[in-house]
Amino acid sequence: MCIFWGTTYLGIRIALEFFAPVTLVALRYFISGGVLLIGARVTGAHLPRGRELWLTALNGLLTIGIGNGALSFSEQWIPSGLAALFIVLSPFWMVGIEALIPGGEPLHWPAIAGLVVGLVGIAALVTPAEWRSPAVGGAFLLLQLGCAGWALGSILQRNQKTRAHPFTSGGVQQMATGLVYGAIALFAPTPHWNARGVSAILYLAIFGGIIGYSSYLYAIEHLPIAVASIYTYINPIVAVALGWLFYREPFGTREAAAMVLVFAGVAIVKAATSRRALK
Repeated sequence: MCIFWGTTYLGIRIALEFFAPVTLVALRYFISGGVLLIGARVTGAHLPRGRELWLTALNGLLTIGIGNGALSFSEQWIPSGLAALFIVLSPFWMVGIEALIPGGEPLHWPAIAGLVVGLVGIAALVTPAEWRSPAVGGAFLLLQLGCAGWALGSILQRNQKTRAHPFTSGGVQQMATGLVYGAIALFAPTPHWNARGVSAILYLAIFGGIIGYSSYLYAIEHLPIAVASIYTYINPIVAVALGWLFYREPFGTREAAAMVLVFAGVAIVKAATSRRALK
């Protein structure tokens, strides 16, 4: 999960050269969701029905429909590495939304301090002039909406009572996302079908959906949120490295220092929430 998800930022950038964002999301999740559900059917695994099915599908639309949809749109405007660094703020959304849910863990000053440090790091990632750019500012806001949807869907799925294996739940969520985006994609520009674009879609479906997202659902079901979200440290490093290697996306001293600040903020939040969980 930590490694493969970091590579999907590059995969999305490549796929966007040939597919509209809605078509990209529809194809990758229709394929990955279909494979997982066929596997569940063949192995006789429990398939959600009724209310359990609808809740699982809704959680998927919140998590990957909003979360990954926002990422796919934002990578039209900003480099994949910068998008990955903006998404590092997702643990802050996790603890914030958790604090708002009845019975959830309230925010404490150490976590708030970590949030401030992380925000300072994000602010330092780009210049003031770049922040005023509609592309950068719009992408940042869109990605924060995606982070909020991802956090809410993840927490709701974690708290949902279900007999389905996480891989089966992942199949339901991905298929629901694929179907919803597929209906919208009917009105999108015609895709440019070629080997490079199709390979990127298949890579995203296999390593982002079947392996990555299903592993994530398994992790949040069996581990504390603070531990399960450890991938937020690894993904940006992989994404930034691949963005620089394949597209020469800018990365220098300022970006490195900002990344350190962001990671420090995330570390403070994780440490604070982990200590509270042990009490």
